[in-house]
Amino acid sequence: MSEVFDIAVIGGGHAGVEAVIAASRMGASVALVTTDVTAIGRMSCNPAIGGLAKGHLVKEIDALGGEMGVLADRAGIQFKVLNKRKGPAVWSSRAQTDRKLYEAYVREAVELLPNTRIIEDSVVDIKVEHGRLTRIITKSGSVIKVQSAILAGGTFLNAIIHTGSVSTPAGRVGEQPVIGLSDKLAALGFTVGRLKTGTPPRVDGKTIDFSLMTVQPGDNPPRPFSTRSNGNIRNQAECWLTNTNEACHQIIKQNIDRSPLFNGQIKGVGPRYCPSIEDKVVKFAEKPSHQLFLEPEGLDTDQLYVNGFSSSLPEDVQLAALRAVPGMGDVAFVRPGYAVEYDYFPPTQLKPTLETKLIENLYFAGQINGTSGYEEAAAQGLMAAINAVNKLRDKPAFILDRSEAYIGVMIDDLVTRGVDEPYRMFTSRAEHRLHLREDNADQRLTEYGYRCGLVPEERYLAFGEKYRRVTDEKNRLGEQRVPTISIPLKYKSLRKRGAVSLSHLLRIPEIHYQDLGEIDHTFTPIEGVIGESVEIQIKYEGYIERQLAEIERFKRNESIRIPAGFIYGEMPGLRTEAREKFSRIRPLNLGQAARIPGITGADVSLLMVYLRASGRIGPKSRI
Repeated sequence: MSEVFDIAVIGGGHAGVEAVIAASRMGASVALVTTDVTAIGRMSCNPAIGGLAKGHLVKEIDALGGEMGVLADRAGIQFKVLNKRKGPAVWSSRAQTDRKLYEAYVREAVELLPNTRIIEDSVVDIKVEHGRLTRIITKSGSVIKVQSAILAGGTFLNAIIHTGSVSTPAGRVGEQPVIGLSDKLAALGFTVGRLKTGTPPRVDGKTIDFSLMTVQPGDNPPRPFSTRSNGNIRNQAECWLTNTNEACHQIIKQNIDRSPLFNGQIKGVGPRYCPSIEDKVVKFAEKPSHQLFLEPEGLDTDQLYVNGFSSSLPEDVQLAALRAVPGMGDVAFVRPGYAVEYDYFPPTQLKPTLETKLIENLYFAGQINGTSGYEEAAAQGLMAAINAVNKLRDKPAFILDRSEAYIGVMIDDLVTRGVDEPYRMFTSRAEHRLHLREDNADQRLTEYGYRCGLVPEERYLAFGEKYRRVTDEKNRLGEQRVPTISIPLKYKSLRKRGAVSLSHLLRIPEIHYQDLGEIDHTFTPIEGVIGESVEIQIKYEGYIERQLAEIERFKRNESIRIPAGFIYGEMPGLRTEAREKFSRIRPLNLGQAARIPGITGADVSLLMVYLRASGRIGPKSRI
């Protein structure tokens, strides 16, 4: 059997889902090849979308026309903005979701796509001619001719699950791994590495004493991820907080030699910022306790996810340790935690478009690139699909730089710096995070989504209207003045003036946009996101202006392009290490060159001087 498609998306996880949706909506014919059609979009770890910095990614995916935010809003059962006590740059949305509903909505979205066929199979080989991908071969023997392929294999490549001394070939519990494809890619010249991730136990809520825990309610009112959700969301569930203790830690320490992480059974490197409970107990021995969040898996189940207790310890040790935790003395498992060890491909083998450097028209997206998390994977799948379709149509590549989006920060980190552990997005990774806020994701990226064909005309016009209203309201606040005599006494320092603008008042930390109506009774605030956006822009105006100036300086280096095929061996005086790293990474511009680990300022200066002297500086336009 032989079929022909524009693009094959290999893998039905979160990267694959965004890739197939974007490619189809952009008009490409797409084959989604996945080992289990019932597992498309499955939440293999926690039943939640968003979180610290991850919420930014979801908002950006939504602004570009992706689907994760819409799906999370539909399946969400509790919504919360994290870091609300801090500045708006680090506010991060999170939604607890109904796991089954989320999967159902994902599958519905994929099955309704035009020009798309879902194939239940696994890819075991790819064929290349003259350095270009031509077709993929499945386990069943099917030959699928494609112009491009996006490999989004998740944690399934040569994957092994570990629980204590028991090791089972699987990408998730009960799901077979993909065997052989990594070896085929290695034979083509790719470097393959090994990583590890883990998941906590699922427990029976009927066996929990919630009176010994602290309830964690959602926000009121809840805030949606997507501008398409029209606020039609509601909180329907509660989460619960408890803590480990010395008795729990002691059980783990006494059995640490039975942990695959510590007895040498697991070879792959795990995530430093999301360690297992046994890692926490050993590495942070001085801490008397660690927080555990019990999160509902859905509305029609008593099953709970124990966030913070990722473990590959034997089941009996996990159970004994959890039963020492307040409120969990009689806890029963639905399923113990486990670790997954899997193959990944160091992402310095990719171009910033996520196309591989070795094979033309082959793209990698998601955990195959060494990332962790649904949101990081989804963003990569979306970007890979946009670039794959654009290349087929001879359109420019779509690359977001570090000043434009968290997505740009992540992909630049991956392809420039690489990874030696599972990569997770953090607000601290973004140098321009005051500019890259959740509230302005649509302002930063909707234009791009519209140009790509992922944001329809109606939505694009609504976006324009929103920011026209924001601009008008900022102008109104700047023009409308109030006599200082009417200002509350606690702001008596202002009473020395005759009158001040409402915009001036809003810059005072203690005064918020909704307070202006109490100061000036002729003023009626605008409810919702318009008012919030106005307040943030005015209150942080000075900081934002300074950051925009920094971004302009950043863009000057990014605009100095390095010609494709530039031969670094011709440069006299360049250090051997710099020559090797420049030749391997192939930076697109001077800014990217400067961010390569181990590259010095002297290396970059020498490169700039040589480029200018030889007249080889490339064009300043986006790729």
